[in-house]
Amino acid sequence: MQSSVGLSKPPQTLVEEPLGLDLQLVRPAERRQTAVSFRRFIVLCEVIADLLTITVGVTFGYLIYDSLGLGRHVYYPIRVVAAAAFLFAIVLVLMLDRVGAYRRGNSLLRVRETEQILRVLAEAFLLVLAVSFFTSFLFSRWLLVVCLVLVPLLLFLQKSLMYLLVHALHSRGYGNEKVLIYGAGCTGRRVYSVLKRSPKLGLDPVAIADDDPNKTGTTLFEMAYERRRSMPIVLGPVNDEMIANYGVDLVIVAIPSIGREKFVRTLDEALAANVRVSFVASHLLPSDSWIDYRDLDGILLASLGKPVRRLGYEVSKRVCDFLGALALTVLGSPIFLLLALCIKLDSRGPALFRQERVGQNGKHFNMFKFRTMHANAAPYDYSPSVPSDPRITRIGRFLRRTSLDELPQLLNVLLGQMSLVGPRPEMPFIVQQYSDREKQRLEVEPGITGLWQLSGDRAYLIHQNVEYDLYYLQHRNFFMDLAILLHTSVFAMRGI
Repeated sequence: MQSSVGLSKPPQTLVEEPLGLDLQLVRPAERRQTAVSFRRFIVLCEVIADLLTITVGVTFGYLIYDSLGLGRHVYYPIRVVAAAAFLFAIVLVLMLDRVGAYRRGNSLLRVRETEQILRVLAEAFLLVLAVSFFTSFLFSRWLLVVCLVLVPLLLFLQKSLMYLLVHALHSRGYGNEKVLIYGAGCTGRRVYSVLKRSPKLGLDPVAIADDDPNKTGTTLFEMAYERRRSMPIVLGPVNDEMIANYGVDLVIVAIPSIGREKFVRTLDEALAANVRVSFVASHLLPSDSWIDYRDLDGILLASLGKPVRRLGYEVSKRVCDFLGALALTVLGSPIFLLLALCIKLDSRGPALFRQERVGQNGKHFNMFKFRTMHANAAPYDYSPSVPSDPRITRIGRFLRRTSLDELPQLLNVLLGQMSLVGPRPEMPFIVQQYSDREKQRLEVEPGITGLWQLSGDRAYLIHQNVEYDLYYLQHRNFFMDLAILLHTSVFAMRGI
């Protein structure tokens, strides 16, 4: 989704209003202040929770180290351990704040949040390791290893619980700002889905307006396999009466191609009602993944140029891909054999399915999957978008829901044709229809999993949601790959 820029009525305008000001115009500002206070309280709770989690994690890590007697055992008084753990937690929280971990809406599908935790923890533990090497302070390397594994897991669990808590509070109306989305097209649906999947933003869609009378009265569903959340569409354009009726705090213009006259009229109506406006920018430049945005004293500066290749990252990623795929193949071989047997017993045909796909730089290769459809299904056709597709077998529904059908692609990783993380490979007939923008997906090795798989947009065709892959191309790094793998494992276990 594109970046949005918020506009609000200048504060001096509120001071100059006469005393007889309609209270209806004041309520959005009051709700805005309440929402801001709520978010500050949540951030405070998050900081305290991080401090406690890290302190407990390091202390518990020492207890594990002490009970197992690892290496040349070094004894520390438990009070010293707890004090050192708390100081370490303060340093980590300051480092997390420096990278923006406590900013509002900094998480892309919560992957950025996990990436920041992993990166900061690695930096902090490397610092501790360096201190232990170059000083006389006696510190066990085994204790460092135990904590390096335990603390990220506890933080990930704590962040997930915090996410559920914030979601529960927002669902009860605490700290929410009401949002009116203007535009019921593809972009409007994306905005609606993102807001519904991002409770930390505190933005609750209450209405979707569109100027097309044919859409009035119909329902817009979120982008996801389970179409649980929806919103009726009302007839636009947006005006102050509509804003007042829904008690709106923010209007999001989700029409990238909106004309200047209509946009200015919408802006005037919103500011007249004392509410803020955000808008989705249009595609002014053809190559989104080549644009680097930097905020220079309030000026959003866009720089154009291809991403620089990082040889060190690419070599280390290939090594990690090979070792990871090899370990998973060896450890998972009994499960692979069991799944292959279930497939053979459920329907006729081979257990493995091979299909030609397009990889890095347009190179074709045969991708392996466990067969989830009947053997007589067309091998090159659009993939099923709903579980009830008659082409899918009984065991195939389970395999697709848990993503276990993707496991044979570990062989493609071992062969160097795929990576564990990257854009999904497409079939040749789809790639032939690619635009220049979509062809950027082919600049890196395709992956078994990626940002697109973690999103609700996976219910739609891959090339229709190219923004996730373009974002990955621009920001990929070791810790983002690790965060995507971690979220994928949770995503698959939940059976989504």
